[in-house]
Formats: sequence, C-alpha cells, structure tokens
Amino acid sequence: MRNSITNSLSIVSLIGVTALAFVAGCDAKNEPVVESEQAAEAGANVNESSDESETPISSTESDVAAAPEGKVLRHAVFFSFKEESTEEEVQGVVDAFQSLPAKIDAIQDFAWGINNSPEGLDDGFTHCFFLTFKDQAGLQQYIPHPAHSGEFADALRPHMKEVFVVDYWGTAPSEEEASDKKRQLKHAVFLKFKDDADTAAIKTVEEGFAALPSKIDSIKGFEWGLNNSPEGKNDDFTHAFMVTFDSEDGRKEYLPHPDHLAFVEVLKPVLDKVRVLDFWIGE
Repeated sequence: MRNSITNSLSIVSLIGVTALAFVAGCDAKNEPVVESEQAAEAGANVNESSDESETPISSTESDVAAAPEGKVLRHAVFFSFKEESTEEEVQGVVDAFQSLPAKIDAIQDFAWGINNSPEGLDDGFTHCFFLTFKDQAGLQQYIPHPAHSGEFADALRPHMKEVFVVDYWGTAPSEEEASDKKRQLKHAVFLKFKDDADTAAIKTVEEGFAALPSKIDSIKGFEWGLNNSPEGKNDDFTHAFMVTFDSEDGRKEYLPHPDHLAFVEVLKPVLDKVRVLDFWIGE
C-alpha cells in the first residue's frame, strides 16, 4: 500500500493487513483473530524482560467468557529478539514454543511464521505465532501450565526483546477446513482508532474492511475481532483483522486494488496507528 499512497502510506499498509508471560515466566491467529501473552502467563508474579511486575490473571468462573456460537478464541503472539541472540538461540525458542501443543491439550491449533510484510509497519516484530483455543477457559489452562510458564519461559526469557499479544474471537473452522494444512499467507492487521473517533465512523470502517472479500477475489479467507486479551500486551490496539491469501501474487493484487485503496480513504480520518505483519503457515 505504501507504494500506492503517499505520506499516509502507513495507513494503507494496515489494510494490506503471546507471550510476555513467556518472558515474565512463560510464552509469550478462515476468519479474524489475535492473541496475547504476558508474564502473568509465566505464572503469578514474574518479571518481564523490562523488569515490570506482571499481574496474575484471574481464573474465576465469573471471569471466563463462554465462546460465542460458531467462534473460537484466537491468541496471536508476536516477538522481536535481542540483537545479540544468535539464529540458533532464536530457533531454540521457536522449537520450545512448537512443542507446547503436544504438552497442553487446550491448544486446538498452532501455527507460526516469520514476518514477510513488504509494508514496513511491523514495528520490529519478526516472529508470528497463532494459537487457537476453544474458549477462554482453554487460554486460562494454558497460561499457568508448567510447560508454558516454566520450560518455554526459560527458553524465551534470555532472548526476547519485545512481545505483542492480541486475543479475539475468530470463526470456528469446519472439519474440512481444520484438516486442510495447505500453505496460506496470513496478513494480520491491527488498528487503533483516534480517541475522538465516533462509534458510527468506527463501525463504517469495520463494515468496509469486512466487505473487501466480496470485492477482491484474491482474498481467500477473512476474519476480524476486538481484542479481549487479559494480558495488557496489545499496545493499545483494539481491532484485529486476519486476511488470508494463497500466494504472494494474491497479496500483490490486493494491496493496490481500487476497492482496497477506497477503503483506506475511509480509514484514514479516524486511524491513530496501524501494525501489519504477514507470515506463511501450513505445509
């Protein structure tokens, strides 16, 4: 998008759209979703790389929301790593994260990839992890689990620079979709609106983004949701949009598409900031 627009390029890229717990003591995304993690994940009171004390996440029944009909909980986690950490050490963190689904039954799906967005709106985050849970009870089982708050946190802590986490209710896949492991290019877009943006204007943006799949054939999957992560690692982003392509050519068609650019013009007046990360998942 940046190439399609001028100074407000950054806004356009947003369209082209956990884990501190890891650090703190733990770890720490066809339809939209996002996830998040924090030191609370690591356990009760663990310090992040920034030495900030984490607030334990309550697990009382009153705090656990049942999944809306036809929805699953997406947990999107993004990391940046310290410059001094080697490729082998970072891969060790990835391997530790990848081992969690075999140890924690609450994880229904797990995928990860390295950011390859051409838009330059990633804020330095390089590694993208997309977990799916049945509901918030599953997330709360995962966060304090020893494999997450202990083993994985120990692998992550020495190397993590920053973490970004967003959770949202995404569309539950059909059995056929769940078993389909073909490669997909995920385009994750996160938005924060201006404080003075009114509800009607925000709704217009939500509806405009959701209408793009019916206008742009290269979009093979789409979902979106509002951040509901209890970890506070969302950097004030409130909206998560997950767009799926089956090829880089699909993304190339989407970014400069007239309907996409028209949507960007609707978004600009109310947009405060945007973050975009793209990554491949599947075989």
